[in-house]
Amino acid sequence: MFLARVIGNLWATRKYETLEGASFRIIQPINSDLKDLGSPIIAVDTVGAGSGETVVYITASEAVIPLPVDMAPVDASIVAIVDSLYTKK
Repeated sequence: MFLARVIGNLWATRKYETLEGASFRIIQPINSDLKDLGSPIIAVDTVGAGSGETVVYITASEAVIPLPVDMAPVDASIVAIVDSLYTKK
């Protein structure tokens, strides 16, 4: 699981049939200090995240698990909205 910040929405007029009704978000991976890591990615939103929110996302074949289908062409899924983050330094 990884942290990211939602930075935008992606609108698709045509989708793979198992992704009909799914929402997509543009997310910026971040570290525990909320600093950007790498480039933004597209993720399926399974929790209703909004712009600017910090989220937890998963990647690879596990990204399909939160979806209500057996198989879908998904590389990343948002699985949680972060309410607060505490780090020990």
